[in-house]
Amino acid sequence: MKRLVSVCCLPALLLCCAPQVEEAPRDVIGEWHHAGGNHASAKYAALDQIDASNFGQLEIAWRWQSADLRLDQELAYFTGDYRAVPLVIDGVMYTNTNHGQVVALDPATGTELWVFDPESYLLGPPLFSPAQTRGIEYWTDGEIERLFLATLGKQLVSIDLETGQPDPNFGDHGFVDLKSNFGKLEFEMNNITHGAPPIAVGTSVIVGSKIYDYTMNNRSPPGHVRAYDTYTGAFKWRFNTIPQDQEEFVETWEDDSWRTVGNTNVWTFMSADDEAGLVYLPVSTPTNDYWGGFRLGENVYAESLVVLNAETGEKVWHFQTVHHGLWDYDIASAPNLVDIVVDGKPIKAVAQVSKTGFTYVFDRFTGEPVWPIEERAVPPSNVPGERAHPTQPHPTWPLPFERQGMSEADLIDFTPEIAAAARELASEYVMGPIFTPPIAQGTNGKSATIFLPGAGGGASFPGANIDPETNILYIPSQTRPYAMSLVQPPEGTSDWPYVIQVQRNVGPMGLPLVKPPYRRLTAIDLDTGEHVWQVPLGRGPANHPALKHLNLPDLGSAFSDVSSEGGILITKSLLVAYLAQKDEISPDAHGSILVAFDKMTGAKIAEVLVDQRLHGPIMSYLHAGRQYIAIAGGGRDHDAELIAFALPD
Repeated sequence: MKRLVSVCCLPALLLCCAPQVEEAPRDVIGEWHHAGGNHASAKYAALDQIDASNFGQLEIAWRWQSADLRLDQELAYFTGDYRAVPLVIDGVMYTNTNHGQVVALDPATGTELWVFDPESYLLGPPLFSPAQTRGIEYWTDGEIERLFLATLGKQLVSIDLETGQPDPNFGDHGFVDLKSNFGKLEFEMNNITHGAPPIAVGTSVIVGSKIYDYTMNNRSPPGHVRAYDTYTGAFKWRFNTIPQDQEEFVETWEDDSWRTVGNTNVWTFMSADDEAGLVYLPVSTPTNDYWGGFRLGENVYAESLVVLNAETGEKVWHFQTVHHGLWDYDIASAPNLVDIVVDGKPIKAVAQVSKTGFTYVFDRFTGEPVWPIEERAVPPSNVPGERAHPTQPHPTWPLPFERQGMSEADLIDFTPEIAAAARELASEYVMGPIFTPPIAQGTNGKSATIFLPGAGGGASFPGANIDPETNILYIPSQTRPYAMSLVQPPEGTSDWPYVIQVQRNVGPMGLPLVKPPYRRLTAIDLDTGEHVWQVPLGRGPANHPALKHLNLPDLGSAFSDVSSEGGILITKSLLVAYLAQKDEISPDAHGSILVAFDKMTGAKIAEVLVDQRLHGPIMSYLHAGRQYIAIAGGGRDHDAELIAFALPD
């Protein structure tokens, strides 16, 4: 009875603990206030001007060339693909560049209203490249309005929306040094930077981090999450994603490995329940991603969904999706918050999709699974010094949205010749169920372990979308198997006895090793947990010389690394995605293809050719009675730009 009372009272207590601001963030139809559209990360636009009858008529309304193209190229550094997501607030568009400049634009024309340059590139390029700033965060208390930016130069910046200038009352003339308040300073702080935007909840602006996790040394910083006061920039709290000293779960990092292990960071987007004052953190894998002999134990809070009180930083609940991760199955996307009804019971839920191909669904206040999640036995490791965890969590419902694990039955078999070649190639590898650990290369004559989904597969950075009117979750995902093995690094080059070696695109005759679909869209009704539909996304290798005579349907894009591309958009009637022309038309093609599907059936409706390679998240807004779809693209060839599409005027 005590437990029942405490659970029932928890939502009310959380509401009482929520920080007091004059105006809570709100959804405004036709606007886009946060990277995920709203803090629930719905990525949903309640608009229907663009629909099945006219999507094919879309044309480019305007293009904005990134302000980075005007930088002194002796100061700039390579940033690669442009992936920012623009915001639209009170009739003005705001976005950022890869180098962290922030701009205000006229949403009807793309005309610049102001540009702010934090000049973070003067602090030197990040250790790893390409570097990208993926977004900005909007915050208001009803009177004051600010944009928050976490720069590649380890700065948190507060910008006035009207003037485009730093807030002089925030930190040091608008800037907070993110090298501070981090706890351990003996680590190589050059290994840390910031790409995804912070999230502002109540009076806290919460910052994750991007940590370079492929260094050869065990000296990366831990990915602790910090919060600062939205008004003053004063440091408020730090949540240790790797428990320290006497903290809860420190024993899950055996042999005091918590003292030396790094990463376990929040590098992707976060979500929040503003009314309850809760922030939802998707946490990544610790170092070393694939060999955990220096961090034996469960390694809580790695690869966990962690829920904190945004005002105090106190943990409310957590769930670890992978114990002692050896597969780089970090949670790579923002969780989706949605109010569902299961068996007649209203539940304020949170759904987290993952690289594992599972969807984990919880009561977002208590952490109770909506459907049972079972600990099931998984294969052990035979790598010296390693000890894989004996069980891993398996959601029983909804069913996985991706193929999991690898067996001979999964091998490609369109023709007898292809099937024979696939079996011969597969004999070189270890195959097994999901969570089969990597092997040391050459063990028992095997080259590597096949991971399915691979580290770039399942649901990665784009995450999922939610339709709040139907409670249907839409998931873009990849099968993308990786062949991975542990090898000894050259003498004197690493602290670790083993580092990973990856074989991508393994398969016979230039084809994938497994059966299609290779990239897919899945719709799941979260009121029932049932799959509504699932369709391939992209033509894939259907026109390969060995398959062309079979007249196959779409198989899904097979080889492009779309794990970090922008994902999809949901509107009143459509699901909008994009594909690379080099995958669909010709390897020499440069641009993209906008694709629309009926969101209720998965039926493909129309396609629009675009002359630019698109990379960013897709958003939509309404301005002066006209609906637009905006996407960032380019970047590799000094051509980063934001493109807005609309129907003919």
